[in-house]
Amino acid sequence: MRAEELFRTEVSGRRARATTNGCLVSLCLLIILPGVARPQEASTSELRQVNPYKISVSVDSVVLHATVQNHKGTPVSGLSKDDFQVYEDGALQQIEYYSHEDIPVTVGLVVDNSGSMGPKRPEVIAAAMAFARSSNPQDQMFVVNFNERVSFGLPIDKPFTDQTAQLQVALSRIIANGETALYDALAVALEHLKKGNRDKKVLIVVSDGGDNASKHTLAQVLAMAGQSDAIIYTIDIYVEEDLDRNPNALRRLAKATGGEAFLVESLPEVVPICERIAHDIRSQYTLAYAPANRKQDGTYRVIHVKAAAPGQGRLSVRTRAGYYAPSKPQPLAPIAGSQSDRP
Repeated sequence: MRAEELFRTEVSGRRARATTNGCLVSLCLLIILPGVARPQEASTSELRQVNPYKISVSVDSVVLHATVQNHKGTPVSGLSKDDFQVYEDGALQQIEYYSHEDIPVTVGLVVDNSGSMGPKRPEVIAAAMAFARSSNPQDQMFVVNFNERVSFGLPIDKPFTDQTAQLQVALSRIIANGETALYDALAVALEHLKKGNRDKKVLIVVSDGGDNASKHTLAQVLAMAGQSDAIIYTIDIYVEEDLDRNPNALRRLAKATGGEAFLVESLPEVVPICERIAHDIRSQYTLAYAPANRKQDGTYRVIHVKAAAPGQGRLSVRTRAGYYAPSKPQPLAPIAGSQSDRP
């Protein structure tokens, strides 16, 4: 599956003064799946005055959102650009953009409403609301409810909301029953994320089972996630007797996208986990680099990020596992019977 979609955010501003080599500084608010950006021209100071949360990078950059933790699993702040190393297919890349700011995100809450979730819904709703209250006030949020069917929680004329009251209604309007179409719900949510205009995209998946009703397969959803710049967090509400349960699928989705998979054995754990996810999203580093490999061959490029700083001990970095390079446009075949085909 090779899907690619362009998001554009127009930014006003005058041209930056010429640098000593005569080039203009190029900045970008536009991310091509899976993280390749193309800019409009503006100066950094002008861009921050217009919207201080927007990501500004150079032409054809890969944008990464990275979580750094120490050996205790505690988030690490205060790192500089020089503390990071980014590798693509094993080759060291030059970091051209760095930021450690809380930028707004487009967030999708993907909530299991199959029959077995009925007794757990109060805790799930409370956890989702805790996440919303811990998030950036400028976040765009939406809800995808699913059992064997998939539906949006918000009204059809409201694709996103930043109001907690509307979010609570969106989460509460479904009665838990039926089977589980997890992969279909993820496919719908990944598509809907493309309509958001925030630079960072996140899905939070809450489920207690695997999948027994989807038309999509896990492989298809993993491919969609690999072509997206979304970060997926999964919360697996553990039920031992659930024969359809597939925690490995949730772990694979989280790992591939730079998110995290949580296994919940006690319902009171759900609220602090959602608060932790909100904190994780808001404390991430943003890095961007222009790939040294400029081939437009559509291949998957593996990304590895390292971090090290004096006095910090061993650090681990969590970010997306890679991205698909853009494919070179194929030339159009001549139209039969055209002027050029005639003798």
